[in-house]
Amino acid sequence: MAYKLNFELVPDGCWKSNLRYILSKEQWDFLKKDAKERANGQCVICGKKTKFLDAHERWSFDQEKCVQKLEDIIAVCKDCHSVIHIGFTSIKGDIERAENHFMKVNNCSYVEYRKALGEAVERHKQLNQVSEWGINLEFLNRYIK
Repeated sequence: MAYKLNFELVPDGCWKSNLRYILSKEQWDFLKKDAKERANGQCVICGKKTKFLDAHERWSFDQEKCVQKLEDIIAVCKDCHSVIHIGFTSIKGDIERAENHFMKVNNCSYVEYRKALGEAVERHKQLNQVSEWGINLEFLNRYIK
């Protein structure tokens, strides 16, 4: 089933391959600001209106080419971001709130939540079979004039 809000478990080998580590603070701040402006003050996933939006990097992973590709930078509320990064959320100990938010946004049951989480974990295991990932940042070309 396709959900509005999904888990995005990043392969272990890509944890430090994100824009906050690659770019300068000024460059990352520019991209965050752009994502928030495009969102018009609301979470692009659940629609919640808030002044406190996080910038979230959307990546795709091509196992055959061993490349992680930046697809977008979106503005999300804290609750959606906690679901997207469910592994980190579980370490912090705020899993129940994330579970409830996933079920509310996706209008699904706890059983469906657990099934989606299980599928995400299996995908994560598959992606972890790649030991070293290349990185594709072509998305950022839109900011270069």
